[in-house]
Amino acid sequence: MTETDLEVTLGVDTHKDAHVAAVFDQLGRLLATQAFAANGAGYDDLFEWASGYGPVVAAGVEGTGSWGAGLARSLAEAGVEIIEVNRPNRQRRRLDGKSDPADAIAAGRAVLAGDATAIAKTGTGPVEGLRMLRCARRSANKARTQAANQIHSLLDTAPEALRGEFRDLALRQIVARAARLRPHGPLTDPLTATKIALRSLARRFQDLDHERSYLDQQIAELVELAAPRELLDQYGVGPHTATALLIAAGDNPERLHNEASFAALCGSSPVDASSGRQQRHRLNRGGDREANHALWRIVMVRLAHDPTTRAYLERRIKDGKTKREAIRCLKRYVARDIARILKRHQQTP
Repeated sequence: MTETDLEVTLGVDTHKDAHVAAVFDQLGRLLATQAFAANGAGYDDLFEWASGYGPVVAAGVEGTGSWGAGLARSLAEAGVEIIEVNRPNRQRRRLDGKSDPADAIAAGRAVLAGDATAIAKTGTGPVEGLRMLRCARRSANKARTQAANQIHSLLDTAPEALRGEFRDLALRQIVARAARLRPHGPLTDPLTATKIALRSLARRFQDLDHERSYLDQQIAELVELAAPRELLDQYGVGPHTATALLIAAGDNPERLHNEASFAALCGSSPVDASSGRQQRHRLNRGGDREANHALWRIVMVRLAHDPTTRAYLERRIKDGKTKREAIRCLKRYVARDIARILKRHQQTP
């Protein structure tokens, strides 16, 4: 084999400030390890360094959805196949010790051995934008709920003169009235301090409510552009459930080998739990839990409004399955339909 025939594989352990890379030849021999800065110039230096040993055909990268996202996009633009690598085996790590070069070597060997086969998400299309918007919407919703809970807690212990004013009001009525409070009097008076706190929380709630509504509008508009029309026409699929499922598949759904891999990615695939004469499957606790929840929500909507789905649930329960097992089967069927839709309508950035 001549040097021009040599193809190399990368293994990369990613961190916030620096990435450590290991390069292997076709026979799995370690050629070198090197650390590079985690920025655009560092990505170029890493690729140029690895290419000095031969054409880079694949790269096993840890954390392609976090610290390794920038490197994964840079290598993908250079034509390198990016493989998502999980953290090294804990037992092996305890035996061999822990270091960044050791993790990079383990990542490269996982690709060479075929243990790591999942193609990473590209993160360069509208689905990545949906992920960003959904992240902001989730934090706004969480902070809004916190503000509401704090308003209720303050009213529970507020002076009776103030507490009676808000008694028996709905949350939005409480917020609207509290936002208009005009505290007066010394701060040493608990009534004055409580009014100030309530007004602050109520206005925060209103701001977060407006922010959430704005983000919902942006998500709905982007889903219309990113999602296949056939997906949005599915019974029980709305903008937020479609967003969760699109994010699970990524901007490159062709990376999913088949509909079974999408079901496993969503945590809706059956897991064999048989032993001896007992033959059964249990619920899958892995996968993307947000996508799993989206499938569950679709199933719940269909159980509430679709007679065919309710009839299926009753039939499987009569066959001996528990309700949770029957719902798991329904989620599996929904995942199959959605995976086929995404494969038929692959979105291009």
